[in-house]
Amino acid sequence: MIEKQRLTRFIIFAILTAMVIVFVVWRYTAIMLFSSSDGAAQHRTQGIVERGPILDRDGRILAIQTQLDTVTAWMPSVSDPEKTYNSLVRVLDLDKEELQSKFETRSGFFYVKRKISRSESRSMQELLSTEDLKGISLIPEYGRAYPEKKLASHVVGYAGTDNVGLLGIEYTYDKILYPPPEPGRTRYGNQLFLTIDVNLQHILEELATESFEENKPESITLIAAEAKTGEILAYVSIPGFDPNTFSDFSPQERVNVPATTAYEPGSVFKVFSIASFLELGGIAPETTFFCGGSYDNVEPHINCLGYHGLVNAEEILKKSCNAGAGYASETVTEEDFYSLLTAFGFGTETGIPFPGETNGIFRNPQNWSERTKPTIAMGQEISVSALQIIQAASTFANDGVMLRPMLVKKIVSPEGKTLQEFQREPVRQVVSSHVAREILMMMESVTQSDGTAHRAAVEGMRISAKTGTAQLIDPSTGKYSEEDYVASCLALFPSDDPRIILYAAIHKPKGPSTFGGRIAAPLVGKAAEEVIRHLGIPREGDRQIDHPGRVQINVPSPLRITDTLPDLTGRPKRDLLPLYKIPGAVIEIRGEGWVSGQSPAPGTPIREGMHIVVELE
Repeated sequence: MIEKQRLTRFIIFAILTAMVIVFVVWRYTAIMLFSSSDGAAQHRTQGIVERGPILDRDGRILAIQTQLDTVTAWMPSVSDPEKTYNSLVRVLDLDKEELQSKFETRSGFFYVKRKISRSESRSMQELLSTEDLKGISLIPEYGRAYPEKKLASHVVGYAGTDNVGLLGIEYTYDKILYPPPEPGRTRYGNQLFLTIDVNLQHILEELATESFEENKPESITLIAAEAKTGEILAYVSIPGFDPNTFSDFSPQERVNVPATTAYEPGSVFKVFSIASFLELGGIAPETTFFCGGSYDNVEPHINCLGYHGLVNAEEILKKSCNAGAGYASETVTEEDFYSLLTAFGFGTETGIPFPGETNGIFRNPQNWSERTKPTIAMGQEISVSALQIIQAASTFANDGVMLRPMLVKKIVSPEGKTLQEFQREPVRQVVSSHVAREILMMMESVTQSDGTAHRAAVEGMRISAKTGTAQLIDPSTGKYSEEDYVASCLALFPSDDPRIILYAAIHKPKGPSTFGGRIAAPLVGKAAEEVIRHLGIPREGDRQIDHPGRVQINVPSPLRITDTLPDLTGRPKRDLLPLYKIPGAVIEIRGEGWVSGQSPAPGTPIREGMHIVVELE
């Protein structure tokens, strides 16, 4: 009985094992013999998603979807691996050893090369039509093209091989641009309109590139923003990269410096310090301090650029007086100074839609030394980003109200319906309108011939500006470097009612100078000239003509023939038909357009058979 049960169990086990073996063999045979030769059918079972375009403020394309071919291999169908990979290496410019290794180690489907160029596609099609390369296929894939190449690349960012955003706006708005696929259905992403003006971006990038070649820095930032809305019109970071050939560029070239890099701003920061002291009531515009060439209330003393004597708030900015800023800082408490600079946005990210935006470095007063407050007043011992400077400066252009910087203008559906339009976003009231206007007037004096920002001056335009030259910390010593600086310049114009904020920062220049007044101010001055021209901002002395916007055209009355020849001047050709009613007259019309001359002259008596010549232009 026991033996019979064992035999029964053995038979059942054998049958089940045999069934499993038969299934495995059948499945392997089906794959080997009956699968599609391209092996990539699964690649096409998902629905197609077309990634939405990124456009500038006027609808010019910065990023758009394209369809490119991908070369695939299905190893079960490849009959001659050596011949196949040698042919592919020749046409696709691939590494032979690497491709050979794939052919020898892979057993199923793999990508040979994804999203090949148009010329490579033509070559592959010709190759497949002339050579028997079984198992090799071309399949269409959607890719990303960036027609403006390096232009605004740090803003636009990059979408990878699988059409997933990996950098910049492409990353932040990935789900807006690229909805999830649905089987058997084509889906389209939304359109993203930026605040960037492509033409102005191009102009400022050229200026920044010229400065980069002259001053040989590590990087240059140049930003232009609308003062009344916070919209960024140009966002320049040199060096840049071409997203079309993303892998050809180093990690340093891909760094979004204006958003992710924090640095000590130098004397540009004095405008926010002086504004804080005025707002807190520590000083008045006429309050004076004595500069003997250094700030002497700490050891060691903090040197100034020169011996300035008695200086008030305006002269502290105009002469970039470190001692004056240091002494002015003594009129307010550490907590109040910290609180107001925090209100300016320092120590907190702006919220611009970029991954990895820096907060900057702004320590709590509990961690300050006796040198910290006067040093911060001068623009050291605090680290900021270029975007924080732009955001803080908007306070002076809006009666003391700070605006959040904007890069995205609106989101539009594939059908053209506006889904979301981004509006001016006030953050908070930082200083009074009175203090904001005072700072603008003080900054305007800095562009005068004896001010540090006189190289940023533009003829016929009132410009408020401030320059800065900040030492950087040497990581190897932990002390300030004697070689590495950030040269910068901030400008708002027109001074009486600013429309534009410009900011330039030149990191670690190695050219003829490291001073902001010598290398950053000229860059801002040139940029201001181009912005003024591009946007048509009127200058002092420009002739302005008021026009109602309507043109009235006087339609001439029909030509009537009486006893004398009428004045035909200014009439179109079609008005001259009544001349042919003069009995026997010979009418000669020369040219096209409108009557500019005639013979005989107006008032000549009309007679039968007369010869009339009419000249048109």
